[in-house]
Amino acid sequence: MRVTVVGTGYVGLVTGACLARLGHDVTCVDNAPERVAAVNSGRAPFFEPGLEEILTGAIRDGRLRASSNTAAAVASSQISMLAVGTPSRQGEIDLSYLSSAAEEIGKGLRDGSQYRVVVVKSTVVPGTADTLVRGILERVTGRITGEFGLAMNPEFLREGSAVADFLEPDRIVVGEWDLASGRAVAELYQSFECPKIFTTLRNAEMTKYASNALLATLVSFANEFAALCEATPGTDVEQVLNGLFLDRRLSPIRDGSRITPGILAYLRAGCGFGGSCLPKDVAALRHFARGQGVGSPLLDGVAAVNARRPAQLAALVEGAIGSLHGAAIAVLGLAFKPGTDDLRDSPALAIIRELEHRGAEVRAYDPMISAVAGLTVRHSAFEAVSGADAAIVATAWPEFAELDWATLSKAMRRPILVDGRNALRHAAIPDDMTLISIGIGPEHVKEPEGATLVH
Repeated sequence: MRVTVVGTGYVGLVTGACLARLGHDVTCVDNAPERVAAVNSGRAPFFEPGLEEILTGAIRDGRLRASSNTAAAVASSQISMLAVGTPSRQGEIDLSYLSSAAEEIGKGLRDGSQYRVVVVKSTVVPGTADTLVRGILERVTGRITGEFGLAMNPEFLREGSAVADFLEPDRIVVGEWDLASGRAVAELYQSFECPKIFTTLRNAEMTKYASNALLATLVSFANEFAALCEATPGTDVEQVLNGLFLDRRLSPIRDGSRITPGILAYLRAGCGFGGSCLPKDVAALRHFARGQGVGSPLLDGVAAVNARRPAQLAALVEGAIGSLHGAAIAVLGLAFKPGTDDLRDSPALAIIRELEHRGAEVRAYDPMISAVAGLTVRHSAFEAVSGADAAIVATAWPEFAELDWATLSKAMRRPILVDGRNALRHAAIPDDMTLISIGIGPEHVKEPEGATLVH
């Protein structure tokens, strides 16, 4: 099929590149000339494992190209996808990019009699597709919906594994204005054998929010228990959660073997959730609920737990070294999760702000990020920790567990290491370094080989 994807962010470019790999003819549209040039040269404007290889192959084979002319691309496509950002604006989603993109798509739909379908992939609250998007398209085209198709097809892509998530989906959800709209999207995805749900536009929109709200709730559930364990002598959140996971309803036994579902990875203590989706989607859903006259006490609590976590991590550092005023603190990891260079709502940045608020001088390192405005970013972990009074692991990059901590501890002014992701419990930590793992009660002192755990 001929497909136009408007927006070359994570969702848009991954979608476009992967559809091209599946054999569709794809035009990715963006109004930023530098992004268009990057895509046409086979370069992704952001880091996502495996994306550039697919992008390069699709461009080489003539199945993908980038353009800044939305109307022209839409005019020659069977399906046009809206994959622009819907950022947070004081909790409410900002639909200005979506509105502008819908206007341009409408211009491309005005001419010709061919039936074409507009698919919303951007995350939007229920009612957006069948009111805002439909209204713009009908006004610009002078047609009624039905003369063109309208669908909602939410994405379920995780940054760092978005390519695999697209090519091997666990489900495809399609909200359809009518059967013809749904059939067109079904043809687009006919090669996939996963479950496909065809439902209303608003159900599809709500399904995306339900998915992300659950993931955020699991993260905050684990972090609330971590904070509780940190205040309760004799407790260790890792052992508590490991005991929880053995419930056969969470990790069922099949043919004598225990299955560990991937969703349990969200039930691990850490610094909190961040990124482009969970923070803004929880905020948008809370705002939407208020507009519907419905309370959202559970999601309010999820957001509150997440907002408190950076200060709790800073307090662990302060408790280990005393006053942070004038102290040099190394923060290892800036991206909101490993496998990406995305800084949006990163817990690491929130921790840094809290450390600086308490008077610390912060130097940071991340293997994928070389510069952040207003922050000193070093070229290596060794450079970041040299002369530091403490170091905190804020992103669970695998390489941090493999660092030569014996050498690093000698380079520090005070060899104190706060493991903000519980990623170092099995790392080789020297005897002269104090390792503080999160979620451990103040009198629960546990000494893995080569390390002293204190609170």
